[in-house]
Parts: sequence; structure tokens; C-alpha cells
Amino acid sequence: MQSVNEEIRKNLKRVPLYTDEPRTLAELFSYVLRKHERPDALNYKKDGKWVPVPTREMYERAGNIALALHSFGLNKGDRAAILAANSPDWTITDAGCQLSGVVDVPIYTTLSPSSVEYIINDSGSRIFFIENREMYERIRESLLNCPSVETLVFFDPEGVKEDEGIGLAEFEKRGARLRETEPELLEKISACSTRDDIATLIYTSGTTGEPKGVMLSHENLLSNAIDAGEKFGFSENDIPLSVLPLSHVFERTGMYLYIFNGMSVYFAESIEKVPENLREVRPTIFVGVPRIFEKVYAKAKMRAAEGNPLKEKIFDWAIRTAKEYAMKLETEETVPRLLGAKHAIADKLVYSKFREFFGGRLRFCITGGAALSETIFLIFTGSGVSILQGYGMTETGPVITSNNPIDVRLGTVGRPIRNVSVRIAKDGEIETVGPNVMSGYYNKPEATRESFTEDGWLKTGDIGDLDPDGFLRITDRKKELFKTSGGKYIAPSPIEQMIKGSRFVNQAVLIGNDRKFASALIVPDFEQLASYGRSRGWDSEEPQTLCENDEVVAFFYSQVEEHCEGLSRFETVKRIALLHEELTVEGGEMTPTLKIKRRVINEKYSGLIDKIYADAENEKPASK
Repeated sequence: MQSVNEEIRKNLKRVPLYTDEPRTLAELFSYVLRKHERPDALNYKKDGKWVPVPTREMYERAGNIALALHSFGLNKGDRAAILAANSPDWTITDAGCQLSGVVDVPIYTTLSPSSVEYIINDSGSRIFFIENREMYERIRESLLNCPSVETLVFFDPEGVKEDEGIGLAEFEKRGARLRETEPELLEKISACSTRDDIATLIYTSGTTGEPKGVMLSHENLLSNAIDAGEKFGFSENDIPLSVLPLSHVFERTGMYLYIFNGMSVYFAESIEKVPENLREVRPTIFVGVPRIFEKVYAKAKMRAAEGNPLKEKIFDWAIRTAKEYAMKLETEETVPRLLGAKHAIADKLVYSKFREFFGGRLRFCITGGAALSETIFLIFTGSGVSILQGYGMTETGPVITSNNPIDVRLGTVGRPIRNVSVRIAKDGEIETVGPNVMSGYYNKPEATRESFTEDGWLKTGDIGDLDPDGFLRITDRKKELFKTSGGKYIAPSPIEQMIKGSRFVNQAVLIGNDRKFASALIVPDFEQLASYGRSRGWDSEEPQTLCENDEVVAFFYSQVEEHCEGLSRFETVKRIALLHEELTVEGGEMTPTLKIKRRVINEKYSGLIDKIYADAENEKPASK
């Protein structure tokens, strides 16, 4: 598979962090066997107990998968797709692909059958690893339109007929038999990969148009895992809980970082089981998207509100104290004695419970994928839960910049990581170059050319600025800026974050392109709203009824006004509409990485949006 952006990459010279670094992902897995062999490299829950997978077993199984791929006729550069939830099988299958030189194609389990079909056909995947029969049945009809697929391999083969596919265990046995007859073959195959070879094809979410296959090389991913972790002090004593899907490049590169440092990785059973798994595993590192932290805070606030009035007042006082305390730390000011005393009391009453939620021995959380609100950062930092925000994209493997335990600054996404450079174009767009930047988009040379400047810097599509100390601040997506009919440009994301600062708001989408003013579509947090409504005597807790209640609508107007103080007059949200159904991946309004598909939302709710502006003249609140 040729790199479309080959000429640009030839001029990049990465400075290694360690003298004995592995050069490819194939070498990574043999490296960890030499350096960090342990009995509990990967851990998963089965029948109520955590089951460890030793490093040696992980490597031997990966080798068997690599040989099995070879026995099925897949050679270096051929593609194999993976559609499954996080598990040791996922990571070991990925390792097998890297050892064999096969390019794996991860697919989100939440994607529609038509999207799975598109990715399979565009990538030309020949082997398709799939979780179980239930997942197979969901996409079965679409697979009939995928002529490139030769074999299905099921992680869980229960209920699978012989003519439908093969189980992963049986697939591995085929590789083991080949190992016995040709003991030198695995080493020969794995030695063929180079750092510039494509390791994986990760398809973008497609917020504007069809998904594009991002070609990431061994060096893109491995250099990013090593360089991004430079200042975090990671060691084999760290214990991460894997929560984000491995089909997301953020979690995928994180997994390589865990493996490189010899950590013991635990796989969360499901999103619903994360709180329980956190208590059991007691991780030292937690990687999550901002929404997770927002929900933790909202739950804590709701529990306080459902208690007696004194309990709620104590909680609110503790949160104010946490923010004040964190701000002193942020500005490196001396913490006044009285504030220190208040913080110590609040720690026993409130903050300790935040830390207990994460298991009690957390060193820090790492977040990315979306903007983290300053309020959430201050609350958790002041409570003793350090959240370090970074920035990146699929095309950069993914990390471009990151706050870290040594350098952290409120309102920024940190400084560029080792070997990566960032600059700001004249129009404000963030541009970057480094060994982590993709080779290009698969089968899309024109799209690749459009993504790079003439001198080889990747155009991120984000707007931002660098402060005098080199910390990057993100303003918005370049393509998401919209202009009112009065000619004023508005960046929607920061305003949406402000609205979501209310514990009663689940989702918010700013609208107003070519309109007189900005408005917002809001999906309430119905659990929070119902709890609040019970104390106010509202008749119903049913979402649609709540959204049509004039008192509820008025309440949300007050929430928007409270949380959006300080905006310019032209940025002010003058109208809102409440949606009783959540925006979802399955509904097509969100990408698998939980980014808003604004074009889809504008089309789906076009009638409601028109009504918002038509009713504005009559001062009638709109709801749906």
C-alpha cells in the first residue's frame, strides 16, 4: 500500500526518546516480552472474576493469528477488518495483524450496516474478525454486498454454523500447526514490516460526506505512543482501565502506550459497568472523553440535591471552594490559610467521594476527543482528581498537544508533544507536522492533497491560537463557524460548552447560520430534570411532556442565561427549543466519536428551526 504523502514524510527526522525503542508495532510485542513479561498483561471479567492473560500468552496467540492469516493467503499490505467490543481478543488480533504485516481495519460497533458495508468494500478487507453471532446477524444482509470478504472469524463462535465462519480459537490452532511445521516462518514474516509501512486504516466519522480511510503507519502510531507519554512518568506499576472503543485511535494508541510501558491493562465490561469496574480495578490512570467527567459531576450534584437542603448547600459550597482552590493552584498563587482550611473540610465531606468513584488511587485522568469545560477542570482539579486535556485527530495518530503532570494550563490543550510542531495559519487554522501525521487517505489522493499545505503541514480544520508559552487553545472547527444574517461570525462549540455547564443539559446544538441571531436545540438530562421536577411538583416525568411544559421551557431559558454570561451581544442565545429524544449515533445525528453532525441535525430539525425564528416575533417559546 503506497503512501500518498510519501515525499513529505521523507523529510521528517524523529529523535528517539529511548535508545532501544521498537521501530515497528511488530517489534513492540516482542519488545514487551523481553522487557516487561508479567502474568497479568491483559485482564478481562468472566463469570464475575477477573481473568489475567500473561504477556507470553498474548505474544504466542498473536503469533498464531499472524501465521493463520498467512495460511489464508494474506500477505503484507492486505487488509483484515475488526468489528468487536474491547477485549483481550481485540488487542491480540491487532497484534497478530501487525506481526504478519496485514493492515487491520477497525470498525465501530455502533455503525450502521450500510456504513460497515462501505468500509469493508472501500478497504477491500479479505478477513473479517467479528465479535459474535448477534453482531453478525445485524450486518448479515450488508455482508452479501461485500465480495472481498473471504472468511469470517468469530471471537465468540457460539451458535455459528460451519458454513458461516470459524472461531478465533480454531483460527489460532491453524496458525499453531503452521508454527510446528515451519518454526522460522513467524520471525521471517514479522521482520518484513518497516516503520513506514501502513499498519492500520481508520475510517473518519464522516461529519461532512463519506468516511475516509486514514492510513497510519507503524511509526505514526508507535512514535505517538512513546512521544505523547514522555512527561507522564508511566511505569509497569500503572494500572489503566480500558473504556473507550479500540476502534477509536485515542484508545488504540493508548493501548500501545500501556503495552510499551509494561502495564497491567483491565478491560471494562461495558460503559454501564464502568463505575463498578473502577471500584474493583482501582486504576492509577483513566482515559476518557469529557462527557464521562460531566456525568460524574452531574450524578454527584443530583444525589446532593435529592438529600436534605443542608446537604445540597454543603455540596455547592464545596464546589465553589474547589474551583477557588484550583484557580489558586493554576495561577501559582499562595493558597490563603482560610481557603486551605475550608478545602480540608470540604475534602472530607465531598471531594473524597469523587476520588472514591475512580477507585481511590488515581494518579490522573487523560481526556480528549472533545472540549473539556473550564468548570469541570476546576471542579475535579480542586477535588484532587487531576484531568489532563490533550488535542489531536485520527490523522495525527492522534496526539498533537497535551497537558501533562509537569506542564498544565487551564483553558488550553497543552503544548505540542515531542517531535511534533504546530503553527497557526493566517486565517487562524491550526497546522501541524511530525512523525505522527498520516500517510494520507486511502484511495483518495485528491482529498489527501487538499489536507496538506504546499510545504507539507497538515491542515487540521480547527481554529486556535498559541499563547506566549506555546500552549495551544482551540477556538472551534473551521467548517463549523457560521455567520448570522448581520455578518457576524459565531463559533458554536464554546457556547455549547457553556450551556452544557448546566447539570440539566445533556446535549446542546447552536444554530443560526444566515439567521438574525443564535438559537439552541437542547436535549435535557431527563434524570436530573425529573429529580428537580419532583421537588417543584411537576405533573409528569415523561420526556415529551416535560419538553412541552411552559414552566420547564422557561426554566431552561434561565439556565442558558445563567451559564452564558459574558458573551458578546451577537453571540447571545436568544431562543431555545427542547428535544425529547437524545441525539445518537444510531439516529445519525452523532459520529461514533460523539461529534455532532450539524448538517444532519439542520436537515432533520429544519421544520422546528424554521418555527423557532418564525415564533420569535410573537415571543412564543418553541419545543419539540
